[in-house]
Amino acid sequence: MSVEITTGPPEVRVPASTEATDTVATAEAVLSKRTGAPVRLADAEDLGGSDRSVVLRVRIAESPFELPRTVVVKHYGECPPEARTDPFAHEAASCQLTTALPPEARVSPELIAHDVNERLLVLEDLGRGSTLADVLFAEDPRAAETALLAWARALGRLHSSTAGCAADFDALMRRLGAKSWTDPVADDIVASVGELPELLSQILGVRTPPELVERLTAASEQLGSSRYQAFSPSDICPENSLVTGSSGVRFLDFEWGCVRDVAMDAAYLQYPFPSSWCSYALPDNLAQSMLATWRSEIAEVWPELDSDEVLLPRLFNAQLLWVWVSTWWFLPRTGEHDRPIDLHQPSPRRSTALVDRWRHLRSDAQDAQLSDVAEFADTVIDALVDRFGAGALHLQPYPAFRTE
Repeated sequence: MSVEITTGPPEVRVPASTEATDTVATAEAVLSKRTGAPVRLADAEDLGGSDRSVVLRVRIAESPFELPRTVVVKHYGECPPEARTDPFAHEAASCQLTTALPPEARVSPELIAHDVNERLLVLEDLGRGSTLADVLFAEDPRAAETALLAWARALGRLHSSTAGCAADFDALMRRLGAKSWTDPVADDIVASVGELPELLSQILGVRTPPELVERLTAASEQLGSSRYQAFSPSDICPENSLVTGSSGVRFLDFEWGCVRDVAMDAAYLQYPFPSSWCSYALPDNLAQSMLATWRSEIAEVWPELDSDEVLLPRLFNAQLLWVWVSTWWFLPRTGEHDRPIDLHQPSPRRSTALVDRWRHLRSDAQDAQLSDVAEFADTVIDALVDRFGAGALHLQPYPAFRTE
């Protein structure tokens, strides 16, 4: 789900495809229509889109009005009829929603122009700064800790500034032609509740107690409407978070942006990036510092979430759901090898990441005196180690926090 629209090697990657040429021409037409005068673009640079979109940085070569020197253009292909949801609609609605926020509260690129028929967005270019992934894979632990706390602060600011925005987001989605929309992760969680027990039995020989399925079903109710909903970029992984010197962390890539319970995002602070294909361990106590930073930002809107009695049960439910769905995603199916999670960079094996998540869940369940969850987590951990070896017990920290 990741699209790195602000990073890349220092050299300019010149797009050669007809898709890129068409994207530039379409963007010129959209901007010209928006300004009421001809706009010409030049020096297109490929920023690495996906099979869903072409993403370019372009220079404003000619415009009678004041526009930024460069902009980012994202051009989507047609949405397949069988698709559950339209990523263009999600991103366009998300960018409209966040662009309407006061500048001091905005933690995303500004939407400059968009066209529904052309399925194209023109976005503020946030520059060539480092992503959070760049910082975590570097060698400066102080910079990494500072960036993670800034990331938590930006997430809290986004939640507090978009609290209760479900009706606005729904109206924006419908204006873009979406008859209905869902949080794609919520859809996967619901599917995993029904399907993972059989996978655990087939692959690990683990039986899932009916009581745990009931607990998961009850926790899934948190995916519905609640008083603690706010906008979520959904995919807030390190590669989609830009670290800037002046405005903290800015979030990128809203292809699955939605409105959901803030605990689902806050769980990222406790279980590092549970939807990411590349996750490592963080130092002890840093997760607690990140959670405290997030809480300081949302306390004015939801003062009751500053109480452990209110927040921690909701947070545990979110953590349980993330561990469950990521096991459904990552668990090697029959005939598959236990390959690394992310083939694009050095990564832990899937079994190692899963063991770490189940160990965290076991510890949190013990703290919450939920012995049934703790015992089941213990069973899953033992089964993963039996299947994939003792190496699955050792998840390395992010490179920035390695001492050797």
